[in-house]
Formats: sequence, structure tokens, C-alpha cells
Amino acid sequence: MPTALALSPHLDDAAFSCGGTLAQLAQGGWRVVMVTLLTASVPEPAGFALACQLDKGLGPEVDYMALRREEDRAAAAALGLNPSVHVALPEAPHRGYASAPELFAETRPDDPLAGDLAPVLARLMADAAPDLLLAPQGVGGHVDHVQLVRALTALAPACPIMWWRDFPYTVRHPDPKEPFREVFADLPAVTVRLSPEDEAAKHAACGSYASQIGFQFGGPAGLAERLREEGGRETFRLAGALPDGLTLA
Repeated sequence: MPTALALSPHLDDAAFSCGGTLAQLAQGGWRVVMVTLLTASVPEPAGFALACQLDKGLGPEVDYMALRREEDRAAAAALGLNPSVHVALPEAPHRGYASAPELFAETRPDDPLAGDLAPVLARLMADAAPDLLLAPQGVGGHVDHVQLVRALTALAPACPIMWWRDFPYTVRHPDPKEPFREVFADLPAVTVRLSPEDEAAKHAACGSYASQIGFQFGGPAGLAERLREEGGRETFRLAGALPDGLTLA
């Protein structure tokens, strides 16, 4: 059974950006594992880190990341995937980024994430021996996404990579920030067409991230509208050979 490994910076990125493709692979007989790399709980958050959960209606006593890990498990189940995997590295607000604008600016010179990711990614590759990777292009320019792209390209895996376009940044602006635009421009674009069943699985998975839906989309109706804007398609840049069995647009 071939294995696909989806490498998600945050607890929702893979489902939002390529959940339909993951569901399609699973239905096609693949072992699909969704790995989220930045899921560490941080006791007694303060400052901007605390604000990131307060603005979602969650008090300081809530273990925000534990709640989100549970949401992610539900999302993986909705997509028909193997149990999700959570790596305990900290998100940007716990690494010195102190405001929302800083999350989309240049990476801090003292940010250790790319270096911390290197051995984690090597271990995941050794343990899973994937036949296919799925990972973000860094569309939108979020520093966590940018650092993952840097770490993964430095690792240079031998297996094919489907680099996804990061949703919802792709629909928030007609020309979103793309720090790796020139890098990915050299790779062929691939568009996967989702069946109604794939779309339904993706919608259910995205809806599992209840803590994020109001903040990101204004509620379930906003999520549904944004997903409709994708037109039942997910778009990638492909490094290597496309796996058999995917329905292309």
C-alpha cells in the first residue's frame, strides 16, 4: 500500500488546502497520514499568544492547542485518513512574533524553526518512507509556512511532492503574497478535480476546526462560500511524478 504524508504547519492547513485530494487518495487505497508540525501546548500563554486564543472566545484557562488537536483528529476521520500525527513544536506567537503583522513579515533572525524542523522532517521521512509528500507553497507568507518550505526544500526528499496552494490565503486577495513564487513557477501546475464525495468530506473536515471557523470565515456559511469559490478543485505545483489514481481537471 503506497503512503502519502501531508505536512501541515498548523492544525487545519492540510485539510483546508488539500483535504479533498487526501480523501481521494485514501479512497484510492493509499495510506494517508496528516502530520501537523506546530502543535505544542504552552502553559500560561501571555501577550500576543494569549490574544490569539482570546480573540476566538477562549479564556486563558483553556489549553488551546489541546482543543485544536482534538479538532484535527476529527478532521482526519472525516477525510477517511489514518489517525493524525502531532509534533510538539511551538507556533510563531510562542517564538517571539508579537503581532499579527509580524506573522506575515520577514522571519525573525532568531527564529529557530527551520533548524528545529530539519531533524523532525528527516525522522518522519525515515519512519513513514512515503511515496508522496504534500506540503504548502507558503502562499500568504505566514512565517510558519515559509519556514516549513525552507526546511523541506533543504532536505530535498527523493519522493514526489505535491506543493499545495495555501487556503484560505488563496481566496483572500486576488494577488496574495507568494515568497516562493519564482521557485514554484519552474514546476508544472496540477489541478485535482474533486468528486461530490471528496468535496463533502473536505467540507466536513474543515468544519471540524470549530475554534477557527468564526475567526477565519465569519462562521459556517462563510466557510461554505469560500470552499465554493474553489470550484471543486485543488491546485498544486508538482515536483516529481504524479501518483496514479487522482482525477485531474
